[in-house]
Amino acid sequence: MGLFILRRLGVMLLTALCLTFIVFFLTNLHPNLEKLAKTQGNFRMSDEAVASFLGNRGYLQSTPVKYGQWLGVLPGYVIEGTDGEVRGRCATQGMAVEDAPRFCGILQGNWGFSTVFKEDVSGIVAKRLALTGKLMFWVMMVMVPGALIIGVLAGMREGSRTDRSLSSVSILTTATPEYVSGVIFIALFSSSAVGLKWFKGTATSAMESANFENFFLPVITIALYGMGYIARMTRASMTEVMTAQYIRTARLKGVSFGNIVLKHALRNALIAPFTVIMLQIPWLLNGVVIVETLFNYKGFGWVLVQAAGNNDIDLLLAVSVVSVVVVLLTQLISDVGYVFLNPRIRIS
Repeated sequence: MGLFILRRLGVMLLTALCLTFIVFFLTNLHPNLEKLAKTQGNFRMSDEAVASFLGNRGYLQSTPVKYGQWLGVLPGYVIEGTDGEVRGRCATQGMAVEDAPRFCGILQGNWGFSTVFKEDVSGIVAKRLALTGKLMFWVMMVMVPGALIIGVLAGMREGSRTDRSLSSVSILTTATPEYVSGVIFIALFSSSAVGLKWFKGTATSAMESANFENFFLPVITIALYGMGYIARMTRASMTEVMTAQYIRTARLKGVSFGNIVLKHALRNALIAPFTVIMLQIPWLLNGVVIVETLFNYKGFGWVLVQAAGNNDIDLLLAVSVVSVVVVLLTQLISDVGYVFLNPRIRIS
């Protein structure tokens, strides 16, 4: 197991480097850099002025060199600009270039500076990631138990009235996008036009102090959309397990139906849904953009939209790195979890 994890960590590192390099290359294409220069300077800047701006700040170096400096494996640039000013990548405001450290990439904890929010990227990402983490936690607390219960109840007796009813509900929730269900929930339970003002708080206030009134609607909006998919997977896996030979043998031995479900069928039926559940984590991290925008909850997805829309290169790169790491870690946890759910699975 230890050797397997080490091999996977090596593959994860290589994958992360490849993916981050692709994102770095795309964000550093000349049109993006030109837009950055005009945003920071003047939208009427000439091509010569744009080239001077970018050259003075190290943007015109080769992509591998810039990527190495961003990672922190290559020394940061020191450039004497056309205006005579000496600039260094590692020199912060008020620091002399000669006093600055040589390396200042993400490996040294320097994630860059946001051109939109005018503060360090690391602080922005940490704050917004914590807010989305709080939202993800409560979504998982609602979505996973509810989906498993629905899937198990539907799969216990295939073709029954309960199975058909719960399967229809699961399909309905999965087929309804968050921007539809979210608008419906706001109109029914939060708008004064209808009269059912059950939830008077806003998700913006939940950023500081979350409670049932201001946090339930965004949580249930996301949970319902993902719940149906997990429930359908659980139902299909449960149906397959309930027709297995060892289940029939247990029935012939007189084991009660409840014990058959809980002690024999459930553990094996959870292998396939476990994969889907783990895939919900990266989906929740980046897929809550619509819900966070709809309810004005300024979390990780909201920052992603702001970074992409305003061409905030350092912030967009940081968001991409966090997303890649979360996806790779969830895949590793999924592989390790298989062994504990099914002892017949062995890692060679």
